[in-house]
Amino acid sequence: MAKDKTDETEVSAPAPAAPQQTMTVDDSSASAGYANFCRVSSTPEELILDLGLNPNPYAQGNVTVHVAQRIIMNHYTGKRLLSALSMALQRHEQAFGVLETDVRRRVKPSVTATMPRS
Repeated sequence: MAKDKTDETEVSAPAPAAPQQTMTVDDSSASAGYANFCRVSSTPEELILDLGLNPNPYAQGNVTVHVAQRIIMNHYTGKRLLSALSMALQRHEQAFGVLETDVRRRVKPSVTATMPRS
């Protein structure tokens, strides 16, 4: 006995919209710090950021930098951090101009006024 074949088309309903996620950040116990030094190291599983203060960044010879904060994250979070920092720096440079990281290129030659000799 032959079975009748009918052309059936499945129409799926549109996927339900993902629920909106809202996040509240509680920074009441966060401690603020300042760093002008950052060392990045990694393991196969984690990225490690050591942040500290170099009191004399132009010193010659051996310098000891006290690391005050160590941030450990996975590589996915590190990539998200890279993207967020990149966007923030792009917005800053659009508003205030390019940030030159080479100190020698930022230094402007000093102009000394000379008095004509009589």
